[in-house]
Amino acid sequence: MTAPHPHPSTEGLTPYPVGILLAGRRVVVVGGGQVAQRRLPALIASGADLHLISPETTPAVQAMADAGELTWHRRGYAAGDLADTWYVLVATDDPAVNTQVSSEAESLRVFCSRSDDASAATAWTPASGRDGGATVAVLTGDPRHSAALRNAIVDGLRDGSLSARQYRERTPGVALVGGGPGDPDLITVRGRRLLADADVVVADRLAPRELLAELPPHVEVIDASKIPYGRFMAQEAINQTLIDHAKAGKFVVRLKGGDPYVFGRGGEELLACVEAGLPVTVVPGISSSISVPAAVGIPVTHRGMTHEFTVISGHVGPGDDRSLVNWAAAAQMTGTLVLLMAVDKIGSIAAELIANGRPATTPVAVVQEGTTAAQRRVDATLATVGEVVTAEQIKPPAVIVIGDVVNVLAH
Repeated sequence: MTAPHPHPSTEGLTPYPVGILLAGRRVVVVGGGQVAQRRLPALIASGADLHLISPETTPAVQAMADAGELTWHRRGYAAGDLADTWYVLVATDDPAVNTQVSSEAESLRVFCSRSDDASAATAWTPASGRDGGATVAVLTGDPRHSAALRNAIVDGLRDGSLSARQYRERTPGVALVGGGPGDPDLITVRGRRLLADADVVVADRLAPRELLAELPPHVEVIDASKIPYGRFMAQEAINQTLIDHAKAGKFVVRLKGGDPYVFGRGGEELLACVEAGLPVTVVPGISSSISVPAAVGIPVTHRGMTHEFTVISGHVGPGDDRSLVNWAAAAQMTGTLVLLMAVDKIGSIAAELIANGRPATTPVAVVQEGTTAAQRRVDATLATVGEVVTAEQIKPPAVIVIGDVVNVLAH
């Protein structure tokens, strides 16, 4: 994509956009600073035989060299360095060196991109981004303008506001997508892109509701909590819904809160779809177990305070024959405990932890509707949390954090 030139030095210059295949071909980058650091990953991804010429580099560029992703020549540029080169990127802060390199490139008919002066270059590096299997590249002559246009296009493709849906090849199947803790901005880029491609969305109650409002009108949205279960258990009915729609030739997104595999029954849905012969894509989500505490200033680990954190489902309390939790072991651990689905059991859980050695004064934070506009936090101790949750009328969904990290911001 080319656009008008907002930069005076490039006025009247019209680039010819082309995709260069550099795999196995010699490419030279002169300069090892921040510009090179930004440009090198794409060149590495192209498979080019990459040579960096610079006396010094940033730590990130050195790490690329140490990993064998490029050959670093630790010296300044010298005549002859462009022999057998297909493409050169000049990215030093010395105009004289940049001019020397571009002049030699011109004489050898090697296309040359310059970070300091686009008008003196024979090639411009586009601002590029990827969405699925497509690369979007924008050339304007002004890197900032190019980047802004690139971001607008790629963001639009990813969130579905700029739709190319009808041109994509979509294989019928199922995607298990973690929607994150509640804030619609916390879904992954890939999750949002697949959601924009869906024919059918089967959504959990805790999935970000705002994302559903953005879907095109032709997308069928099914509330998993309202699926008629009949003779099936709830999860079996959901599994069958995914299978039926996918076998009808639809691309189905199972949109779940948090991460599909963190107490989300994603594993059961995966097995059901695989056993039905359906292709399944799994997109991890940001788990509420770490993101909700972070949203209220609680790091689940903190140097010198804890070496572990444990995530526990509290939907079955202590003393219940169905419980698989070793509460005595959890009480003896010194790290952070994060409880999900434990609001109505927190009193008995706290009592069990205290009975097995966890100090009654251990700080506790309860965060309701974390990362959403309705988010609120209440604080207590293990001794008082049961009463506080009742008095404050805390309702699910809520994440409960137990441990010294609760008071990190107070230190």
